Amino acid sequence: MATLGSTVGGTTSGPLTGTSPESEKDPEFQEHDKILSPDFLSVAQISEMLAEDIDGVQQKFATFLNFKNLKSCLKEAILLDYYVSGFLWARDMDFSVMQYSKFMTLLHTSLHNLKALHMSLKDSLQWLGEVMAEIGPAHVQKHGKWSIFDIKQANAITDYLKISLFQHYKLYEFLFYSTREEIVIGTEQIVEVVKSSGGLFPNPLEEGISFDIYSTFIEPPPILDTEMKGLDQEQGPTESQPAASTSESDVLAGFTIEDIKSVLAQVTDDILIGIQAEINEKLQTQEEAFNARIEKLKKA
Repeated sequence: MATLGSTVGGTTSGPLTGTSPESEKDPEFQEHDKILSPDFLSVAQISEMLAEDIDGVQQKFATFLNFKNLKSCLKEAILLDYYVSGFLWARDMDFSVMQYSKFMTLLHTSLHNLKALHMSLKDSLQWLGEVMAEIGPAHVQKHGKWSIFDIKQANAITDYLKISLFQHYKLYEFLFYSTREEIVIGTEQIVEVVKSSGGLFPNPLEEGISFDIYSTFIEPPPILDTEMKGLDQEQGPTESQPAASTSESDVLAGFTIEDIKSVLAQVTDDILIGIQAEINEKLQTQEEAFNARIEKLKKA
């Protein structure tokens, strides 16, 4: 029969049953005293947790097992649930302190056999049968004493281990033997922002909005001298219109309709040539700006 030499949370106290000089000489008593020893929980720990509610029992077990990452470690959370559920089930069964001790050691040893000894499900079931034969009613039928659990309790313990551990044996094997990749749930990126050049708005990032939208709607380019001259030329005729209108009868008196059409056609051609030159100059300036940006992007 396999026995456990260490516990998850650290060392524990020795066997719970007291001995006397007479019992120390009894080999059968000493053999029974070694069953499922050392105990997983001490008498003091069991007594403390019996006085706690569910949250208190969970906190006591987390401290005893030295689990500090319950919110982020799935393995610790599963093992804590395994032990807390077993302890609360034993409390519903109204076990004595001795029965609490042996039952919790049985739960711990069953899990230890899977984790450390890599026992298969078949071997674990065989081991459980051998242990229950030593601490259950089968042993009392042979020797007439040293039974810890009666028939009803032994059957209940077997059923509980079936639904708590053996029914999910493959999942516990996966928990202990399979490595899990860490999932990245967040990332940090540094974005360098262009400092403001003194205007109301900062300069746009190259990967941000296009230059056309920025220059049109956010910060239009300054008006060039050529544009100012064009505006003056456009405003010139309009300013002289009142003077022309006052002397319109005198100026046009010596001209025919054909002469007026010829003069208007010449003036219109001059204005259109000036506008065309201004448009070409603007297109050339815009093209140079785009070429400069494209070369900058290629170098980057």
